[in-house]
Amino acid sequence: MHGTPTLSTGTVTLRNASVPSAAMGKIGDGTVASVDIEINDGRIAAIRPAGSAPIDGASYDLDSGLILPAFVDIHTHLDKGHIWPRKQNPDGTWLGALLAVGADREHNWAASDVERRFDFALRCAFAHGTAAIRTHLDSAPPQHEISWTLFEQMRERWADRIELQAVSIVGPDTLVNPAELDTVARQVKSSGGILGGSVAEYARSKEAMLRVVEKAGELGLDLDLHTDETGDPSAQALLHLAEAVLETGYKGKVMAGHCCVLTVQDEQTVRHTIDKAVEAGIAIVSLPMCNIYLQDRENGNGAVRTPIRRGATLLNEFKAAGAVVAIASDNTRDPFYAYGDLDGVEVLREGARILQFDHPQDKAWDWVRAVGSAPSAHAGFSYKAVIEVGAPADLVLFRARTWTELNARPQYDRIVLRRGRQIDTTLPDYRELDDLME
Repeated sequence: MHGTPTLSTGTVTLRNASVPSAAMGKIGDGTVASVDIEINDGRIAAIRPAGSAPIDGASYDLDSGLILPAFVDIHTHLDKGHIWPRKQNPDGTWLGALLAVGADREHNWAASDVERRFDFALRCAFAHGTAAIRTHLDSAPPQHEISWTLFEQMRERWADRIELQAVSIVGPDTLVNPAELDTVARQVKSSGGILGGSVAEYARSKEAMLRVVEKAGELGLDLDLHTDETGDPSAQALLHLAEAVLETGYKGKVMAGHCCVLTVQDEQTVRHTIDKAVEAGIAIVSLPMCNIYLQDRENGNGAVRTPIRRGATLLNEFKAAGAVVAIASDNTRDPFYAYGDLDGVEVLREGARILQFDHPQDKAWDWVRAVGSAPSAHAGFSYKAVIEVGAPADLVLFRARTWTELNARPQYDRIVLRRGRQIDTTLPDYRELDDLME
């Protein structure tokens, strides 16, 4: 691509671009269109077949390079991010992560600490080409007062760059404690957030899900729950969530993340759970990178072995059954996941490899919606992640022309446009956080 668009005013035409039809709002369409995209004053003014657009103003030849909408990352943990240098996971397990984060939160999570790590993470996401993020916030009292106040400030500060939503995350004991749940839920309501929590293997799982659904209904809140992030086949939090939604007649939006246990349950249980989740209208988000990092590390005797049951949920089956599905980053450089950088390209690439939605490749393009328009529509973001006339020119441009070219490399040479203007994609240096890690 010779020359790159740098203006947010006037007319710019991106010529000879390859755009997946799914990215233009055509659900289930695996084709790729060759188009010219005209941008005027930061918005998409026209989309025409390649070679047919009149050239009015500057033009840039993509040479068949791909264009995708800026990304939507629907499940992250910005308040936990980048604490790995000071608090590692001692054994790589989910319990090890939970305890490590708890200890770090208790000792270090003042507003100034969370703010700097939060902002660092957002700058990474922005540089990679993300336009909307939903983050879970650790909300067990008294942390809820610190994190939600800070979130409100960050949402306003970043409003013209990344659209932000937040979800409370608390343990199941809080969900079954009426006073604590009410305290958290009212903070969420006050801050314009989404109510959530985490339930894996828990004896009172059904009660926990019923209570959180009832509270969300009472206060008019949407829901986003961590469910069944475990390899224990007795766990049924997703099923209990679906049953609670159906039994109460809850009308809000519901998303469930992880759902790892379905990978180790029998076929009848799996089918029943998926059917109930679809009936209840629950959207499903898979966190493939984090799940294969944590799941099945427990061995009990200290022996070194290769994990087999990796916990990436049955997303293909959920999609085939009619559920809204998404994939997302989850944690970044913290005890739950030592890696990651809030990069939508990495999420799509690793999702394709882990979840195997890459064949047949002529159908794989529909999955770009899983990091864009599907979670955006469910979450109600104003940013729609669809390339269409009238939409803001929030686009990611690639030299890659095909599915395999896009997913074979990290795409470090991508160009990110926000409102038609090319942004600086230089990533922040980890050294900025060194003083927080002492």
